[in-house]
Amino acid sequence: MADEQLTPKEVVELREEYDASQIQVLEGLEAVRKRPGMYIGSTSSEGLHHLVWEIVDNSIDEAMAGHAENIEVIIEPGNLIVVKDDGRGIPIDIQAKTGRPAVETVFTILHAGGKFGGGGYKVSGGLHGVGSSVVNALSEYLEVDVHKNGKVYNQRYERGAVMYDLKETGTTDKSGTVVRFKADAEIFQETTVYDFNKLATRIRELAFLNRGLSISIEDQRDAEPVRLQYQYDGGIKSYVDYLNQSKTVLYEEPIYLEDEQDGIAVEVALQHTDGYHMNIMSFANNIHTYEGGMHESGFKTALTRIINDYARRNKFIKENEDNVSGEDVREGLTVVLSIKHPDPQFEGQTKTKLGNSEVRTITDRLFSEHFDRFLMENPQTSKKIIEKALLAAKARLAAKRAREVTRKKNGLEISNLPGKLADCSSKDPEKSEIFIVEGDSAGGSAKQGRSRLFQAILPIRGKILNVEKASLDRILANEEIRSLFTAMGTGFGEEFEVEKARYHKLIIMTDADVDGAHIRTLLLTLFYRYMRPVVEAGFVYIAQPPLYQVKQGKKEAYLDSEKELEDYLKEIPATPKPFIQRYKGLGEMDAEQLWETTMNPENRRLLQVTVDDAIEADLIFDMLMGEKVEPRRDFIEENAQYVQNIDI
Repeated sequence: MADEQLTPKEVVELREEYDASQIQVLEGLEAVRKRPGMYIGSTSSEGLHHLVWEIVDNSIDEAMAGHAENIEVIIEPGNLIVVKDDGRGIPIDIQAKTGRPAVETVFTILHAGGKFGGGGYKVSGGLHGVGSSVVNALSEYLEVDVHKNGKVYNQRYERGAVMYDLKETGTTDKSGTVVRFKADAEIFQETTVYDFNKLATRIRELAFLNRGLSISIEDQRDAEPVRLQYQYDGGIKSYVDYLNQSKTVLYEEPIYLEDEQDGIAVEVALQHTDGYHMNIMSFANNIHTYEGGMHESGFKTALTRIINDYARRNKFIKENEDNVSGEDVREGLTVVLSIKHPDPQFEGQTKTKLGNSEVRTITDRLFSEHFDRFLMENPQTSKKIIEKALLAAKARLAAKRAREVTRKKNGLEISNLPGKLADCSSKDPEKSEIFIVEGDSAGGSAKQGRSRLFQAILPIRGKILNVEKASLDRILANEEIRSLFTAMGTGFGEEFEVEKARYHKLIIMTDADVDGAHIRTLLLTLFYRYMRPVVEAGFVYIAQPPLYQVKQGKKEAYLDSEKELEDYLKEIPATPKPFIQRYKGLGEMDAEQLWETTMNPENRRLLQVTVDDAIEADLIFDMLMGEKVEPRRDFIEENAQYVQNIDI
């Protein structure tokens, strides 16, 4: 409930109601340091950053409850994290069950907080209410300052243990909480260094999701601090604008609606582009539901039904014609869907799928009512939306025949790949790998040099189709792409089945020049847009062929850069003179060299392709491969200084 919906008296009463009686204790804290992965996923870089989100989420919960307007996140020298908010301040009075101050209870008792039905919060995100104590347990030290009732209260903890009783340290005219902590290197052995860009990306996302909230991040580790501040009065509508910045939109303003039913708030912002890919970002209580869930299902069902109903009422679809499909109505659509639920139930492998069944019905009903009204009141925009869906339907039907070619009946149909695929003899996908090789010359060397037992070779000629600018029928009419789909055996797009992948290593092997880089980008665009589960499963790799070969007598070495070459030449004897070969292409290597340097699992180096940030990946593919020239030119100008080893 936002402050503007309350009288000043009610706001004061709400603030006064948030006290120790609302802090409930569920269990102890002993297991956190022994099994940190159970609570934060891992002790890698991901787990380290998770600590920040747990403290920030507490401040966000204050904002969602209408009691905070500003949040600051600071990375101090030494990788200390400070999170400040101007909320009510964590309660400092005695919690009845523990007999200790409520703030101490929150930071030292697992599952203690204001999020378990005690009246502190209607909705909340975070680690199901265990966040503060988990962060405390996994920190070398943590300090909390509470500004409340005109006074400042302080307490310090080390590895979860209380260093001294809560004490009064001064007076204040503010309210809020300041938390400062240092992650424990004993727990986070891989790294304790925070990635500023990773933090800033999530903070920007939180600002989009919480309309009007001001949230900043400052990095004080360098001589010149960097500070970014985000505030979006348009909320998720502004988010759609941001996601579509490099795209051509069909109508100027994103469509936005919000409503509430049974205490569940639903917000949707959407806008169609002239592209071919849907980008849906869904959230529940600010948590990104990567795997979707009931809110996404309700939205998709309603979108398809309302568009078909409107199209039939207005004679865009005649009586004897089929409805457009869900795939058709979502083509080129960017959506941000955000719900707030008092008791979200998450499921799925990564706990990022919303499982509350009632949410599907509520999202469907609320979106249907508002979207149907929008279409009736905005006939020009409605016409563009319907025409986009009808065009997509035509392309889908045209692609139907081409799609059949990519499907296998009994294993791989070699007849579909005349003269292209050299398959491996292994039928175990976990042991099998396929090299996508640029050019017939390199393809020939790769076929001769490979291990036939587990390595398949698929040569491609030149640059494949840029799928960012092509409709589905054109994509499936492309022989190189069709060969790749068939070889993998997975299908593609929405029908993709990663379980059917015939190879668990898909290795892109291209020349180390501009053309090779372009082909690599075209292939990555194809995988990301139409075979994304393969990327997410970690099956996609980029081969790293060497740039130089140095021979001196019987000794030979393969090197990756001019710097490595310089260093190596300094180390070897001056006599006799070494023979240096620079490889401009894979075709310059014979079969034995290609095997030894790039294909032999004992020697080769593979770069695994991952999608750490799907939003940034989407924006980059739009910018690099899309229709708009200006964003691409700006990117090149900004990043030209970082380019190395590009052949002219």
